[in-house]
Amino acid sequence: MIPLARRAAIGAVLVGSIAAGVLPAGAAQARPLTPATDREVTFTVDGTVTYGTLHLPVHRRGQRMPAVLLLPGSGSTDRNGDQPPALTPHTLAKLADALARDGVASLRFDKYGSGRTGLGAYADKPETIDYPAFVRQADAAYRLLARQPEVDRRAVRLIGHSEGALTALMVAVAAEPRTAGVGLLQPLAERFLDVLARQLHEQLAAAVAAGQMSPEEQRAIGRAVDRAVADLRAHRPIDTSAMPAALAALFQGLGGPSRRYVESIDAVDPASVARRLPPRTPALLTCGTIDPQVPCDTTTPLATALARAHTAGPGRVVLPGVGHDLTDPADPDVLAPAALDALHRFMRCGAPAAR
Repeated sequence: MIPLARRAAIGAVLVGSIAAGVLPAGAAQARPLTPATDREVTFTVDGTVTYGTLHLPVHRRGQRMPAVLLLPGSGSTDRNGDQPPALTPHTLAKLADALARDGVASLRFDKYGSGRTGLGAYADKPETIDYPAFVRQADAAYRLLARQPEVDRRAVRLIGHSEGALTALMVAVAAEPRTAGVGLLQPLAERFLDVLARQLHEQLAAAVAAGQMSPEEQRAIGRAVDRAVADLRAHRPIDTSAMPAALAALFQGLGGPSRRYVESIDAVDPASVARRLPPRTPALLTCGTIDPQVPCDTTTPLATALARAHTAGPGRVVLPGVGHDLTDPADPDVLAPAALDALHRFMRCGAPAAR
């Protein structure tokens, strides 16, 4: 962190006090309004140009606003929270709009493998990209956001959705400037391969319940899944011989060019990272009661870790009737009211006075 010089801080207080006594009441409010705008931004990290959108809400000229870095989920998810053309929930774009309505600026960007950024410097060697590269990319975005002239660097937060929540945690533990809060929305709450194995075991159980396979087949395939996970963690060739074709293809993909990424993200335990957060950091953790990817009970170790780190509220918030994409079941085009309420509570927690 590069702290403000003590003398400069004192000077700012004195100037503010003098100005308060000289300017007529309401002078600050009389400054002209600047309309909301999207600003295309770029930054370079590890030899790759990353493309993003800085969303600025309506604000007074010269105003310094709170801001949030928004981080997407797994796979080739772009700055809007989409994997076009098949998956377009616009999760991050909707979050940016919701924050703007509260006067909060935001930055979202196309991470490696998505949007205009693509694989960048890794295009000719995709097998060399690992999870720490994504963390460095997010950290560079956080620093860029804090440097924007419209942003109050005391009030920059991180919000990650799904796998992006883990990246938010990784950046937050050593963020410069110190983060004003970290939001974990439907987060990757367990180690990567533990989540994958749990989901596959649940699918096998559902197939038995639907009469699509026998319990004996379930046990055999389940053992094969556990062996494959152990192979990945031990850096061994993956044995897929006892798996159905579709499942074998999944693990062969995990053991292919993306293996370095898979092994490096699986090495990170979200709860262990959360325990390293600076004390009194405002933290939000959400889980939806109809989210099959992140059931609420799987977030308990992460919620406990946030408490042990002595973070501030709101803490874990259960979202009734909300799924993984945070949308309103009655209107999938908008975020669920419960998710918006949790977001508002988080942004108010520990917020500094307006500048």
